[in-house]
Amino acid sequence: MSKARGWVALAAMVVGFGIFSASPALAQGTAGAAASVPAIPGAVGAGIGAGLALIGAGLGVGRIGGSAVESIARQPEAAGSIFTPMIITAAMVEGAALFAIVVCLLKN
Repeated sequence: MSKARGWVALAAMVVGFGIFSASPALAQGTAGAAASVPAIPGAVGAGIGAGLALIGAGLGVGRIGGSAVESIARQPEAAGSIFTPMIITAAMVEGAALFAIVVCLLKN
């Protein structure tokens, strides 16, 4: 896939996410009519947001691990000084992803 097609696909996903998550928030009506608004678009938006957070975390941790293994392969004697920052960085990425998933699921 070319870079331009990737950006177009990403833009389409962002627009789709906005459409699904905005419809319950922008619904107007009386107090009795507000209860009749279906929660399905919000749930779909939360699922898409959680999925995007997981994809981002997977890509981030994969890149961190790949770079660390490549660095250790080039300089095996530096393995101890590479391993600790790699674990700390991977934990921070996973923490941010977990926070994003919790926010997506609580938003619903």
